[in-house]
Amino acid sequence: MATTDNILQGVNVLGHVSEPQRKILTPQALAFLALLQRSFNQTRKNLLERRKLRQAELDKGNLPDFLPETRHIRENPTWKGAPPAPGLVDRRVEITGPTDRKMVVNALNSDVWTYMADFEDSSAPTWDNMVNGQVNLYDAVRKQVDFKQGTKEYKLRTDRTLPTLIVRPRGWHLEEKHVTVDGEPMSGSLFDFGLYFYHNAFEAVKQGFGPYFYLPKMESHLEARLWNDVFNLAQDTIGMHRGTIRGTVLIETIMAAFEMDEIIYELRDHSSGLNCGRWDYIFSVIKKFRQNSSFVLPDRSCVTMTVPFMDAYVKLLIQTCHKRGVHAMGGMAAQIPIKDDKAANDKAMEGVRADKLREVRAGHDGTWVAHPALASIATEIFNKHMPTPNQLFVRREDVQIGQNDLLNMNVPGKITEEGIRKNLNIGLGYMEAWVRGVGCVPINYLMEDAATAEVSRSQLWQWVRHGVTTAEGKRVDKAYALKLLKEQTQELAAKAPKGNKFQLAAQYFAGQVTGEDYADFLTSLLYNEITSAGSPSPASKL
Repeated sequence: MATTDNILQGVNVLGHVSEPQRKILTPQALAFLALLQRSFNQTRKNLLERRKLRQAELDKGNLPDFLPETRHIRENPTWKGAPPAPGLVDRRVEITGPTDRKMVVNALNSDVWTYMADFEDSSAPTWDNMVNGQVNLYDAVRKQVDFKQGTKEYKLRTDRTLPTLIVRPRGWHLEEKHVTVDGEPMSGSLFDFGLYFYHNAFEAVKQGFGPYFYLPKMESHLEARLWNDVFNLAQDTIGMHRGTIRGTVLIETIMAAFEMDEIIYELRDHSSGLNCGRWDYIFSVIKKFRQNSSFVLPDRSCVTMTVPFMDAYVKLLIQTCHKRGVHAMGGMAAQIPIKDDKAANDKAMEGVRADKLREVRAGHDGTWVAHPALASIATEIFNKHMPTPNQLFVRREDVQIGQNDLLNMNVPGKITEEGIRKNLNIGLGYMEAWVRGVGCVPINYLMEDAATAEVSRSQLWQWVRHGVTTAEGKRVDKAYALKLLKEQTQELAAKAPKGNKFQLAAQYFAGQVTGEDYADFLTSLLYNEITSAGSPSPASKL
């Protein structure tokens, strides 16, 4: 095998490396990253090109369907995914959030079963956020993450078993521009996965769980195949048994919904199920069919989990997972407690209760919350209606979902000026925080992340593109959208502290809401605003 020094030729770190970060960015870890990048980056880029070709077909009006070439996989009842791994048998309530140290301690101290530590949609990928997040998870795996902030101490609880740690790396489309390999930016997915796995895989097993991941934004089973290849090489390289890794795939694109069986099949030795990524899924439906007037949706508040296309997706996901013996995880409750208004808070919490009840009765094996205060509500509902560790035995053989069900856009509701302004507020509020390096933003007592901002800007683009008329009788065109954008920007900037970045956010947003330019992802569009790449440092010199 090549030596570390040989592998590190052509590897450069462009971000500043602080002393605490050196234990993560070691020459050996960077050599591991380079191995992954050189082995898989070309396949990653080919798959991203394939997305563009599929989009061109959708733009012509060709709708997605279940793949004829993989029918044999869907119709073969005998194959299964991997059995649940240690710490993943019972996942009834999972908390999610970014990887800052305070969040890590608070999440692991919550009364939940797992914690998804997020390098993706609830983190803005500044260099420090990404690398410090790795430092925090390194310490968390070893239960050495206690710290003091001012006079307040943050300590891991010792009175119970801690939640199982699951890590969500960035999606295949994102790059880590602060590390280059042979002159090209590193894949963000491989950077996040590689550092966490290299440093923590064996320690996680020693602690009673394992190297577990949530895999976001996939659009085909071929992208799942790539993850499986990454997992195999990673395990082989460090001498770990294949099948130790587990990956739960977020089904958050309409294209992936047609390939759920195939995605589990590709990952079957490493699969720990699928999850309903509800906001990204709605975003994907709007994005993929943005040129098709038959897919125009009403105000975001009307697109609930009970509308036909969302209900069909949930039922098919649960049926598919349980047929293959893996977990079917429910979606996010993004509500934040409203401390100064009991009536409003009671109403919001009742909404959470109803949502979790719908999920457990549908057959989900667990659910997500964004705030520790919601964990008790979700736990109460799941404990009452799911006395077993999971519901893998709930086969949902009554379900029959076809192409028309997944594409049924019969969604009651209207497009209103209030809905437009809400979308502008969410999009602006999120983007302004993101360019300041914050990826998880409370807006109107909801914890918003990139997914909800994507829904907001995609709806605005779609409404202008197709010239819809609001309930108030106003035609939504470019001038109207830009007028409302200016008004909302001024209103938000006036209330915000001095030095806010609402004008910068509005500049980017203006290009995304006129029915013309459409960036693939907001995070890709904004990424250069938060990079801090300096002069290259050869990895071997760190």
